[in-house]
Amino acid sequence: MAGNSLVINVDIAETRVALIEQGAITEIFVERDQDKSPVGNVFLGKVTRVLPGMQAAFIDISLDRAAFLHVEDVVPQEDMDNLLNSEEAEDAEESLDADDAAGGEADAEPKPRAVARKVTRATPIRDVLKEGQSLMVQVSKGPIGTKGARVTSHIALPGRYVVYLPTVEHIGISKRIGNELERKRLREAIDAVKPPQGGFIVRTVATGLTKKQLKADVGYLIKQWEQCSKRRSEVKTAPALLYEDLDITLRVARDYFTEGIEKIVIDSPSEYERLRAFIGTFLPERVGDVELYQGRDPIFDEYGIEDEIARALSRKVPLASGGYLIIDQAEALTAIDVNTGRFTGKGKDVEETIYQTNLEAVQEIAYQLRFRNIGGLIVLDFIDMERPKNRDRVYKLLVEALKKDRATTTITRISELGLIEMTRKRTRESLGRTLFEPCFFCDGTGQLQSKTTICHEIVRQIRREKDSLPGYKVIVNAHPAICDMLKREHKAALEEAQNRFTRQIVVKPHKEYHLEQFDLKGA
Repeated sequence: MAGNSLVINVDIAETRVALIEQGAITEIFVERDQDKSPVGNVFLGKVTRVLPGMQAAFIDISLDRAAFLHVEDVVPQEDMDNLLNSEEAEDAEESLDADDAAGGEADAEPKPRAVARKVTRATPIRDVLKEGQSLMVQVSKGPIGTKGARVTSHIALPGRYVVYLPTVEHIGISKRIGNELERKRLREAIDAVKPPQGGFIVRTVATGLTKKQLKADVGYLIKQWEQCSKRRSEVKTAPALLYEDLDITLRVARDYFTEGIEKIVIDSPSEYERLRAFIGTFLPERVGDVELYQGRDPIFDEYGIEDEIARALSRKVPLASGGYLIIDQAEALTAIDVNTGRFTGKGKDVEETIYQTNLEAVQEIAYQLRFRNIGGLIVLDFIDMERPKNRDRVYKLLVEALKKDRATTTITRISELGLIEMTRKRTRESLGRTLFEPCFFCDGTGQLQSKTTICHEIVRQIRREKDSLPGYKVIVNAHPAICDMLKREHKAALEEAQNRFTRQIVVKPHKEYHLEQFDLKGA
């Protein structure tokens, strides 16, 4: 398997991307034509409900479910109108051209400008929104489970090196850039080329870039905003799509094709050409690192990705030592339980055996969180350790392992019971819920009533309905397995019921019935 690479499988109506780091598949992305992620898209939405008690509103953006907008994510309509009607976007482009004419070394700072008034949690939402109102919003979190998308009026347009924030005055530098001198240099560079309107966040991949390279990305994003604003002025009715983010193929190239990724391998000739053209606009020197896969086997089979997906998505995940993890994903939280399994250690110290199992589990947990894209509240149940220094080492190792994760995480220290509570930012559905759906037979619970329980319930139901059923016979319609148990293991109970209720009980099997389904008829 390739060291560090992006493997892209473009199939009929579905595109899948695997991120491989140091020979291990760390992340999987799936996008289907009929279910494309709306994250990053900008809509002209319509307020359908305002909820003062929640300080929130529901916005119709033409998705299946209304989107959720919190008051802190609202830009007042008056301020947004001023932004859209402003001619300063054109002035910004002219200033960029002027800098180019001066060799890209103009250091004059643009005058700061208050872009939008601050709306806080304390601001009554009815002061800034009303039902039936149209407003521009961007999807910040896609629909997850039964919840609709989350949207914000604070637009963020991502580029290769920077993110443009047209509604706020702010310059931010990625926290992953740790060198203070480099952070200062980048802040000064972006401050010199930014337009008077809006702010920017400098991404990690901008490390070492010149002012000229940053300026090209800034100019591209300003044009994107101008097009979005123009579309807004042309649209007469809401909801409507104003701006669509890149599809998954180009998006992963923009966000993940860093210096640490050696190559991109893709199996579609047409997408291969489109990908090369896209990368040529910002990384012309790396166009040669895009490869077209021409093997006979499917590309995910060739790289062993299909087998890894099947292994890593099972409920029980084995550890190399013989221990294992149990991963249970519920609606509100995910629980991960660590077990020693067959691992008994090499010495007589039980504490050391437990400690080594927990250390091994930390690496697998960090991997599973990224691979499965598990978000929200997560509870990690490590095996109890008596020594405080062992608990501290396991905690520190987990913190270090999670630094590789692009998603934001918060972690509490490990308790005396071996529990760690943590959160991981979730912007899209987990891999498991993307690839699987709840079992139609057990309704996703993983359990069914036992056949014995159903047999006893049938007898109780006969007692309830015997006086209302016509005739002498009581016909029990049920699943064949239940009928068989009634005639065999529960034959004596059925005969006693007939004598007690003075009714003949006839059992009729129906293959189409659910195991727990039955009904009674009189004859």
